[in-house]
Amino acid sequence: MDTTHDFTGLELGYDVPALPGMDEADIQTPCLVLDLDALERNVRKMGAFVRAHGMRLRVHGKMHKSVDVAKLQLAEGGAVGVCCQKVSEAEAFVRGGIEDVLVSNQVTDRVKIDRLARLPLRGASVSVCVDDAANIADLSAAATAHGTTLGCLVELDCGAQRCGVTTSAAVVELARAIDGAPGLRFEGLQAYQGAMQHLPTFAAREAASAAAIVMVKEACAALTAAGLAPAIVSGGGTGSYAFESGSGIFNELQCGSYAFMDADYGRIETADGARLDGAEWENALFVLTSVMSHAKPDLAVCDAGLKALSVDSGLPVVFCRTDVTYVRTSDEHGNIEDPTGSLSINEKLRLVPGHCDPTCNLHDWYVGVRDGKVEVLWPVSARGKSY
Repeated sequence: MDTTHDFTGLELGYDVPALPGMDEADIQTPCLVLDLDALERNVRKMGAFVRAHGMRLRVHGKMHKSVDVAKLQLAEGGAVGVCCQKVSEAEAFVRGGIEDVLVSNQVTDRVKIDRLARLPLRGASVSVCVDDAANIADLSAAATAHGTTLGCLVELDCGAQRCGVTTSAAVVELARAIDGAPGLRFEGLQAYQGAMQHLPTFAAREAASAAAIVMVKEACAALTAAGLAPAIVSGGGTGSYAFESGSGIFNELQCGSYAFMDADYGRIETADGARLDGAEWENALFVLTSVMSHAKPDLAVCDAGLKALSVDSGLPVVFCRTDVTYVRTSDEHGNIEDPTGSLSINEKLRLVPGHCDPTCNLHDWYVGVRDGKVEVLWPVSARGKSY
């Protein structure tokens, strides 16, 4: 595990919530804590899955925004590179030493395009998604100006009703434009069906995936007929990766949350009706919080509120506790029902956030713990890189 970050001059409690070698009990709260054993098991398990199914894994950096976590996924989890959603996010990963980055999104602003086209000068392979012919011309002009090459994937809207074209004819038209554009390299198809990832039942996700796979197969057949067979067909997330892997057409997954797991993903059902966070993946990410008030006998108040965790996908869950429940949040406080008065002042609790991605973006550091000790401190490298 990498511990090469320099903490010289950093002050505990002001600059950082912990330092390597500390007892877990002394970590300052609220902060992000990683169970390193669980994280490593998740990463290795996904690596074994993609190898067994002949897939590529391009892990989603927008989930953790951490160069260190990405390096773990590349070294021990079979990943070939990372996805990013924004140019500045991609820059953070490339500057941190990640050499294969896909911006799985559209980049249309001229300044952002220029920055994107310069990224390969740092030694990385950089790709981007497109769904507009005019954007192809702008990307080509910028890459040519800087003497670089950008990979391009045509984005197909296969059910998310977000970005992407909706017909095979439009896919072929854009692929031809990319193939003929200086400074660009046609790589294949982006087909991520984000809307189905959190459908609660396995049957609902399976049906949505089947419809998406039909569209993807039709688009790939049209590309092949046009002499532009896609080298990469990329998509799939934590809620659907098994479907894409068994489709016979996808060859790259873009999973992210599997490494950390959150409460929202944890609630969805597997094929046999079990919970995803028990049957397939372990909770590895927590917001560590401390009880700061217990003036009311049946209500404890902790120090993790809206500024420490995101509640867009529901309130956090108190990990491994059934006697207390996180029931309400405000800016700096979290209300915890404690009917038996079991909690005490300064007692620490691990909270499983409802949605890991925006929660991670609220913090500067991950505190990696193992066997009750702080083993590593990793910066949230791309925190706030949303442009």
